[in-house]
Amino acid sequence: MVDAAGPVTATVRDGVIAIARAAADAILAVYAQDFDVVRKADASPVTAADLAAHRVIVDGLRALTPDIPIVSEESAVVVPAAQRRAWSRMWLVDPLDGTREFVKRNGEFTVNIALIDNGVAVFGVIQAPVTGVLWHGGPGRGAFVRDGDRDTALHAPRRDPVAPVALRVAASRSHRDPRTTALLERIGDVTPVPLGSSLKFCRLAEGGMDLYPRFGPTSEWDTAAGQAILEGAGGAVLDPQGRPFRYNQRDTILNGDFIALGDPSLPWRDWLAA
Repeated sequence: MVDAAGPVTATVRDGVIAIARAAADAILAVYAQDFDVVRKADASPVTAADLAAHRVIVDGLRALTPDIPIVSEESAVVVPAAQRRAWSRMWLVDPLDGTREFVKRNGEFTVNIALIDNGVAVFGVIQAPVTGVLWHGGPGRGAFVRDGDRDTALHAPRRDPVAPVALRVAASRSHRDPRTTALLERIGDVTPVPLGSSLKFCRLAEGGMDLYPRFGPTSEWDTAAGQAILEGAGGAVLDPQGRPFRYNQRDTILNGDFIALGDPSLPWRDWLAA
């Protein structure tokens, strides 16, 4: 179903979309009730919804692509880095991205599923359980928002240098930090747009935002699906040296700093160097 060159067939694409939707249903079943919040070793929250979505996704992916290993945020067993780096392909999953937003009940949380091929996020699916909106795509595949069974193509717009307007900058509801605040001050004319989870990548792909800077820790499952979709729409996710983000290349699952752009021609280097 996934050939040697890495393209995702329609069967795999639609299978992963169905899995993401089933995971969203499992999340909403918990969301509609009172639920407990447990703190993991790193103090991040986890709920029954995270675990229920994890089981749906892992079972679904194992049935759909039994030869491709899976790394999920909620995996009980941590795969050693040396073993993980030997994989040419893997699924990278965040069953419930934005658990803090889930706990706040503001609706800004997602299901993230990404296929990594030799370090590259080649395909991603992001499902917003509360709204039912789903995005999918990847570099060379395009990016799409799916309503029912109908896809609408996404193209991240380019900024108009003749008639510039305030940059719309994603500002996380739960992770705003001093370096982000300082960057916004250096850019100057900005409209901060607070939004949780991987929805920021989707908004960039749709043209509703221009920039998402992130300083401080994220994990690979937080960004992979969003990067695939944003690149499919013509945007980019870059490290401070301008290199596209890559996955499953290091001993840690943690990302470094990055900047996500709807229009990669924006002078982001100047802003970081200021």
